[in-house]
Amino acid sequence: MAFFSRDKQEVGYLLPTVLAVLVHIVVVMFSLINLEERNEAPEPSSIVNATLVSTETTTNQAQQANDNQASMSASSESPAQAPAQEEPAPSRPLEEAVIEQAEALAAQRENQALEQARAEAEAEAQRRAEEAQQQALEAAAREAERAEQQAQEERRREAEQARQAQEAEEQRRREAEEARQAQEAEEQRRREEELARQAQEAEEQRRREEELARQAQEAAEQRRREEEEARRAEEAAAAERQRQLEGEAQAAANARQAEQAANSFSAIVRRAVEQAWLIPGGASDNMSATIQVRLGPSGEVLATAVATSSGDSAFDRSAIQAVEHAAPFTELRDLSPAQQRDLRQFNLRFTPGDVR
Repeated sequence: MAFFSRDKQEVGYLLPTVLAVLVHIVVVMFSLINLEERNEAPEPSSIVNATLVSTETTTNQAQQANDNQASMSASSESPAQAPAQEEPAPSRPLEEAVIEQAEALAAQRENQALEQARAEAEAEAQRRAEEAQQQALEAAAREAERAEQQAQEERRREAEQARQAQEAEEQRRREAEEARQAQEAEEQRRREEELARQAQEAEEQRRREEELARQAQEAAEQRRREEEEARRAEEAAAAERQRQLEGEAQAAANARQAEQAANSFSAIVRRAVEQAWLIPGGASDNMSATIQVRLGPSGEVLATAVATSSGDSAFDRSAIQAVEHAAPFTELRDLSPAQQRDLRQFNLRFTPGDVR
């Protein structure tokens, strides 16, 4: 649309420009014609004045020539015709002829001068007309060139405006396209965010369901474990009760057996110590000493110590020597480990009448 409007404007500028140039040419030509008429108007008076002056000069010259001729005639005729000076009538026709000849010559010269002046005026008018026409053509050319330059400048401006308008339109289209793409990208991002949110909610829902299922499974397993543990606990309690009963029976039996073994071992130790004890001669029946004995795993004596002294060192020493001479007590190895632990350390009381 911009190109069509530019073509129309170019046609509109060109036609008025050509008409304006033609009008200027016509005005210049009329001005030159009027100027020639004004210039030609005073020429006849000047030519007449010049002619009059020329005529007068020619008449004077003719008169002077006639006078000179008359003088010469008079001089030549004066010796013979001296008396004829009184009759001047014969020189009158000659003067008139000379005058007529001079006037004819003057008229001829005047006509020639007039023709020459007219030719010169026509040549000057022709020259001026040609100069005016040339000036008009140059002015028209300059006007046409200026109009063409203005038209070209106008076309350049219009082309620049059209280019700027096109660039602005392209920029607007690009911005609109970018805005549309940005809007589509934003909508796509929102859709993706919505899908991601829905997927996340679905994932959260699935996780919650899985968590509920896991919790239910764990609860069921916990319930089964509790039931199993309760069953096992009940069975263990029953077995424990049974074991307790059996243990109590075994413990009672072991206790009886241990007691019997301990009593038997104690009796063996007492008999061995009684057999090995040499009571000092000055000991009385009221004297008493308690000896602490510690045995090894095989029944050997590891250490002895006076727990309660009798007050008589010889009595106390005899009691210790009796324990050392009676050892080792190998019967300790026949007992159970628990019984051995219980019987590896004990006290013996020595009195002259009994060893307890």
